[in-house]
Amino acid sequence: MANLYNQKKVAVNKASVGDQTSSTFTYKGFSSSNPKNGFKLYDIDLVKQDIINHFHIKKGEKLQNPEFGTIIWDMIFEPFTEETKKLIADDVETIINYDPRVVVDSVSIDSTEMGMRIEASVTYLPFNVSDRMTFDFDRTTSTIK
Repeated sequence: MANLYNQKKVAVNKASVGDQTSSTFTYKGFSSSNPKNGFKLYDIDLVKQDIINHFHIKKGEKLQNPEFGTIIWDMIFEPFTEETKKLIADDVETIINYDPRVVVDSVSIDSTEMGMRIEASVTYLPFNVSDRMTFDFDRTTSTIK
């Protein structure tokens, strides 16, 4: 019986998006929640989605890694005190800094009628681009907008 692995050849991907070929992207990924560009994400959009995904996981939910995730979903029903804000701000910084492609510059937290709004100024290190990410945590629907 012939060894099939020696007979296989891998073709180079020549796919392109817009003016860039796929080989020019630093980061390439997939998002089932983003139909833009056929569910493909690249560079900063991929980093943003990875951070959002991290915020969707409650601390203790991930198997074999109970320290992964956020405390925000547990804190969203707590009184909005300075201590609560500090715990949440520390958690946001930890989550965003967990990703080595990003560094947090500042975090601000405000109470809203239905939950809380978190704004984080971040710098995407490989691109040297600063941006402001806004997360609205809604306690009535348990969603991030």
